[in-house]
Amino acid sequence: MNHKAYKALEYSKIIHMLTDKASSSMGKDICRKTEPSTDIEEIRHMQTQTRDALTRLFQKGNISFGSVKDVRGSLKRLEIGSSLGIGELLAICSMLENTNRVKAYSRSERGDSLPDSLDGMFDALEPLTPLTTEIRRCILSEDEISDDASSTLRQIRRNMKITGERIHTQLSSLVNGSARNYLQDAVITMRNGRYCIPVKAEYKGQVPGMVHDQSSTGSTLFIEPMAVVKLNNDIRELELQEQKEIEVILADLSQQTAAQTDSILADLNIMVQLDVIFARAALAMDMNATEPIFNDEGRIRLKQARHPLIDKKKAVPIDIRLGEDFDLLVVTGPNTGGKTVSLKTVGLLTLMGQSGLHIPTLDRSELALFEEVYADIGDEQSIEQSLSTFSSHMTNVVSFLQKANRHSLVLFDELGAGTDPTEGAALAIAILSHLHEQGIRTMATTHYSELKVYALSTSGVENACCEFDVETLRPTYRLLIGVPGKSNAFAISSKLGLPDYIIEKAKEQISEQDESFEDVLTSLESSRVTIENERRQIEQYKKEVETLKAQMETKQEKLEDQRDRIIRQANEEAHAVLREAKEYADQTMKMFHKFQKDHVDLAAVEKERQDLRKRMNKAEKGMTQKTAVQKPKKELTAKDISLGDAVKVLSMNLKGTVSSRPDSKGNLFVQMGIIRSKVKLSDLELIDEAEITTPTMQRTGAGKIRMSKSAHISTEINLLGKTVDEAIAELDKYLDDAYIAHLKSVRIVHGKGTGALRKGVHNYLKRQKHVDSFRLGEFGEGDAGVTIVELKK
Repeated sequence: MNHKAYKALEYSKIIHMLTDKASSSMGKDICRKTEPSTDIEEIRHMQTQTRDALTRLFQKGNISFGSVKDVRGSLKRLEIGSSLGIGELLAICSMLENTNRVKAYSRSERGDSLPDSLDGMFDALEPLTPLTTEIRRCILSEDEISDDASSTLRQIRRNMKITGERIHTQLSSLVNGSARNYLQDAVITMRNGRYCIPVKAEYKGQVPGMVHDQSSTGSTLFIEPMAVVKLNNDIRELELQEQKEIEVILADLSQQTAAQTDSILADLNIMVQLDVIFARAALAMDMNATEPIFNDEGRIRLKQARHPLIDKKKAVPIDIRLGEDFDLLVVTGPNTGGKTVSLKTVGLLTLMGQSGLHIPTLDRSELALFEEVYADIGDEQSIEQSLSTFSSHMTNVVSFLQKANRHSLVLFDELGAGTDPTEGAALAIAILSHLHEQGIRTMATTHYSELKVYALSTSGVENACCEFDVETLRPTYRLLIGVPGKSNAFAISSKLGLPDYIIEKAKEQISEQDESFEDVLTSLESSRVTIENERRQIEQYKKEVETLKAQMETKQEKLEDQRDRIIRQANEEAHAVLREAKEYADQTMKMFHKFQKDHVDLAAVEKERQDLRKRMNKAEKGMTQKTAVQKPKKELTAKDISLGDAVKVLSMNLKGTVSSRPDSKGNLFVQMGIIRSKVKLSDLELIDEAEITTPTMQRTGAGKIRMSKSAHISTEINLLGKTVDEAIAELDKYLDDAYIAHLKSVRIVHGKGTGALRKGVHNYLKRQKHVDSFRLGEFGEGDAGVTIVELKK
């Protein structure tokens, strides 16, 4: 791709950020040279690798490739038979140890994880542990070889130690004995690798030996006494032997390393590749980026895209579409409104995606494969643009028109600016029309109203604008596709204090057609804001409905579970009773057979029969109490039931209200508190509930007379939120009215809470003479938050 687009879109800054994420020098070099690919399969493979590396980073944390150094030169030297130095062997050892850590990282906590695109690379790594162990055994640091590197080296160093101790013994006897008066200081020092003592210059004849050095003043001579000359010579010989043995050890280690050069080189290449892949993943983690879906159909669909070089806390996400319903997008709006940022976002994310990098968008965003990206984006956006600027932009446009094809993405910033507005608009329309006819994906920003009209009137061309808040004089930076933008020059000028008469005079200079067009844009913008607000409200309502639906489904599941448990328990109890009855029957038959064979008299048979009858009656009574279903006092027909009738569901022992007419099979729906259940007509019994609908006295179906007071008395009183004293005062008056109205029962709602209100209500009810009984509500009636009171007749 052309490097002008890299510069215009600031692609190099992204590459710099990527390079910083790499650990090794070789990995940084590869990152620094990263360029977008035009092979869609290669791009998809790189994106998959980045995604898998990102998953591993989230699961296991960071991984380092910092010990991976470029050892290719050392491996070349091994191939031609050279020996390596201590530093080179340690570099290879560090790289192999890092390889071992990376391989262990790939194995840790894998468990049942699915295989990914990086498994093959991790599996191909060979840490060569025996070689690294041997190098570490022999080499302690870059300055030290271990005594255990060889037995010969150990013996040499032992002899050196013994000889050195003999030298110190000889010199110590001189320093502390006969030569003490001739010495400048009572110390043993070294000069030119040989042990010496500091002798005063005037006494040099008193200490026979070899002079190796003197002080700067000449007052002190450093003499090697004759007694230790041979021992010092022995030390030098041993040092030469030591150096020779070290060279033998290094040659041996180099030979062992040379046998593994292919594996080491393969490890190096894989480690560098992994370093680059994990650098891409680390960058994606920092940007909160996702994997884009690539297509070769020229379709771009970015969801909540952010410019990667803008602080993600400040960047305003935008939605961008191109290449599906339209291949040319004209972005309009005021200055500093975000048009250029929108343009750069599309171009830069395209380059990043084709480089294998994730992009800062929502998941499932789409990018198209482009062989070239052409971008004409100028940094100057002032009104007074010079001719040279126009010439520069037009030079870019000419080169784009010569090279661009259907596999190119073309980006224009302020197309046609810098010259006469009429001519500039005409040129811009001609250029965009040419690109549109060739099907080239194009995005352009402009101020010209003529381009807005062109986009509105041309098929396959779409308007877009960057939203601007006239009240605050600030852009929102949101991109709105399908809506042409206004320059808002008059509104901004008015807000900034420009006199109205000047603005009115300016409006007179605009043609009626242009003014009408601006009015249409204003109306469109107002409608769009209204629709968007309503859409947000609808989304909120949808969420609330989903929440309520989930709560109802949970309650329904609990009810069904409870119903199944009750039915299962009843069946088990019924089976137990039947099993007991069967055992009684079997025992009875055995008795009769026995009596028949033994010829027992009739009195004994009758006595046994009476005992069995008592046991059967007892079993029958238990079965009736546990499993028998109550029968209605009167068999009901469809004509007997009306909507709203108060009924009792006998099988469930619950009261409810008829909410539907019976069907052909005699099934209907009954509302029992919060439960609405389908039951059979034969399972219902009409009940006489207090009527509160008639203002005058009338006779009910049961022949009871209701007074007019009952027209104003509810069968329920709500005491929620009241103190005990307030509640008792209100309850006292209510119960008097209910008793006068001849209500059979009332419902007191006091809630659960701390239980203080419920306790106060119950203490009050115990003292009331016209209260027959009271109880807490059952399931479906309000549970412990409600008390049902039966009043005396």
